[in-house]
Formats: sequence, C-alpha cells, structure tokens
Amino acid sequence: MRYLITGGSGSGKSAYAEEIASSLGLPVYYLATMQAYGGEGKKRVKRHRLLRSGRNFHTIEKSLTVNEVTVPKESVVLLECLSNLLANEMFDPKGIGTDGLVNGVLRQVELLSEKTTHLIVVSNDIGFDGNSYDEGTSLYIKALGELHTRLAEGFEHVVEVVCGISLNHKGPRSVNEVMSK
Repeated sequence: MRYLITGGSGSGKSAYAEEIASSLGLPVYYLATMQAYGGEGKKRVKRHRLLRSGRNFHTIEKSLTVNEVTVPKESVVLLECLSNLLANEMFDPKGIGTDGLVNGVLRQVELLSEKTTHLIVVSNDIGFDGNSYDEGTSLYIKALGELHTRLAEGFEHVVEVVCGISLNHKGPRSVNEVMSK
C-alpha cells in the first residue's frame, strides 16, 4: 500500500505517518531526506533522531536519488519528506535540476515503491499563503503541487493532517482502519 500524507509545518503529519508505519507489523525504514545546513539544520536532524530513537526504525539518510536505497521487500519505507527531496533535487548541484524535475522525482518514488511492501510519503503543503515569490521558489511550489497531485492519483491512501487531526481524502478514515487492513 502507498500513503501520501501532507500538512503544514508542525501539523502532526510526521507523527501520524510514524504511527501508521509502526502499526503495519513490518520493519520500518525511515528514509530521511533533509540536508543539514548550518546550526539550525543540524539541530533539527538531531531532534528528529531523538524522536525516533527507541522506535525500532532503521534510519537511512539519503538526500538525493532515494530510489538507490536497499531495503527488504517485506518492509515499510517512510520517506520524510518529499518536499525536502524535491528541493534537494532542484537546487543541489548533484541533483536533477529544473529540467525533468517532476518526472525525475516521481520516477524515484515509483522505483522506491516497487522495492517495499508499504511506502509512506510525507510532504509539506506550501504555497497557499497568497504571497508572491521569486522565480525559483515559484517553480518549486508549482513542482511540489504537481507531485502531490500525481502521487495522489496513484496512491491508495491520501491524508492531510491539520492541527494534529487527520483528514482522509482517499482510503480508510482512521489509523485503526489502516491497521485492520
């Protein structure tokens, strides 16, 4: 099964995704895509590692070409997060760049999905604030929206988390229903 879980910053989407991942009864591979730039970025990575400690998650830190990871077929991969992966692939000199960006990232997610029993993709909802942005940021926001749309079309579960409350747009209505599948 494939899950797309979106929400704003601090919405509870990661906790919700981790709850689903833990409930599926298979080893969980936490695929962390954040590149730690500067002190603040390193603090966030350290905080996330602490939050996951003791949860029996196998953490893989991979900021580009996530489809290259090796995981057992009978597993859960929690990709945290698509918005970081997209930014890395767009702006990192080793990344895809802007040409073919959406299709390239989408292909990585598809290939990753073929390697595992369950794939949970977490992503940020951004761009709804009505502000104008520079060309690069606008291109990023548009690409992220297209990725969300295309993944939502093909994934079995699509959930938006707002203020810690899950709003199911596609698939079961609660974590308990997911767990019973």
